[in-house]
Amino acid sequence: MLLQNETLTPAARKHFSLFRNPFSDDINSRDDVFLSPDIRLCRELLWDVAKNGGFCALVGESGSGKTTIREELLERIRREGAPVIVIEPYILAMEDNDVKGKTLKSAQIAETIISALDPSASLKRTPHARFKQLHDLLKASYKSGNTHVLIIEEAHSLPVATLKHLKRFRELKDGYARLLGVVLIGQPELKIKLSAHNPEVREVVQRCEVVELEPLDRHLVEYVAHKIARVGGRAEDIFEPEAFDAIRTKLTRTVRGGKAVDAISICYPLVVNNLLARAMNIAADIAAVKINADLIMEAV
Repeated sequence: MLLQNETLTPAARKHFSLFRNPFSDDINSRDDVFLSPDIRLCRELLWDVAKNGGFCALVGESGSGKTTIREELLERIRREGAPVIVIEPYILAMEDNDVKGKTLKSAQIAETIISALDPSASLKRTPHARFKQLHDLLKASYKSGNTHVLIIEEAHSLPVATLKHLKRFRELKDGYARLLGVVLIGQPELKIKLSAHNPEVREVVQRCEVVELEPLDRHLVEYVAHKIARVGGRAEDIFEPEAFDAIRTKLTRTVRGGKAVDAISICYPLVVNNLLARAMNIAADIAAVKINADLIMEAV
């Protein structure tokens, strides 16, 4: 994977008549967000969980767009004036055991929920009293017309014990109404932890819908066109059609001795951005009019 960040040089921007870097991460409006069918599905699932109290896990490789989907959810809640209270525990230095870092425990999640619903509340001293306090606050907020969603990023670093306890938060109700939706966002290790073959989290797995952000392969042309158009350019003026097949080829990994069907694509937004910026910088250096397959394969 091309982990090294590549910035489009001023010379490359001038060469391709672009007034700013199309591959920067600045997102200023919903129009800046690329929505493939896969991303739309994830987007709507998170919205449903926030509105109706579901339970889902959004899984994707680093650079696949998970954080962008989360940010778009928060912006959508604000834009539509939806009565959704978003609860996000701090995850700094979070690890799945106390040797490597700090684990996020259910007691800390409870404190975060209480603080979000009533910042001036004094925490009850015993776990039972604190959990009742949390339940009462959720019920009061729900009766005021609010829904609630707990969002935990880097959830692949959650300890198994905390994953199991999330089921208890999900069971908080007011009559038939669920009071708290839960969204877990993490890297592929989260999917492994939530495996149906893991008996420790079986009850959680049965209730959690896992969705995975797929590589851009089928939507690569549309993605690049979107990125270029948002800065006033046209992808067809910069890339030869053959360049896109070269991108897919370059960003496909096959294990030594493995079969073609076992090939793994790493055609994710961040990786594509770095590869294209590198190719455009090379093209500017050699005064190439357009980027072809050879330039893509040369970019490393």
